[in-house]
Amino acid sequence: MLDRLILALRISRSTVIVRRYFITNGFDGVLTMLGLLVGFRVSGSDDMNILLVSGFGAAIALAVSGVSSAYISEFAERKHELDKLRDAMMDSLEGSAHEEAAKIVPVIVALVNGLSPLLFAVLILMPLWLASNDILTIASPVDLSISIAMVLVFFLGVYIGRLSGTFWLWAGIRASLLAISIVILILMFS
Repeated sequence: MLDRLILALRISRSTVIVRRYFITNGFDGVLTMLGLLVGFRVSGSDDMNILLVSGFGAAIALAVSGVSSAYISEFAERKHELDKLRDAMMDSLEGSAHEEAAKIVPVIVALVNGLSPLLFAVLILMPLWLASNDILTIASPVDLSISIAMVLVFFLGVYIGRLSGTFWLWAGIRASLLAISIVILILMFS
């Protein structure tokens, strides 16, 4: 099964798309949670349950949106490319690796697109969940979650820097500056 997935990604040249969706929607998940957490902190509320439920609700919405939008667009793109290949080869390509790739790749891309923000959101919300279940006893699980979000943004930036061949530290700092600008904007408008 893994060999079939790898072949489908290679034939369709979709590895880059999968990686791009992972990063893009990873940022969406992290920055959405960061905005939610900072907004909660600024509001002065102390009801951790509301924050936790809101955070998981936003994460689920990002996941469902990511899966459905990516599947719809990738399915259309893969069908279009397969139709062009069929016309060029004057063959139905029925049962071929290209036909299988056109079916499998939209599913892979959709899952990565949807699960990426969910994964990052769960990592960020974990201290809140642990604190609400009396597993983690720290003064401010919200601040720990904000810190985790900032660290994740930095490492996503580092990863992008490595991909682009730029200095990893500068790429991480640039991503962090983006997150800091979100915090500043929230503080300005609250």
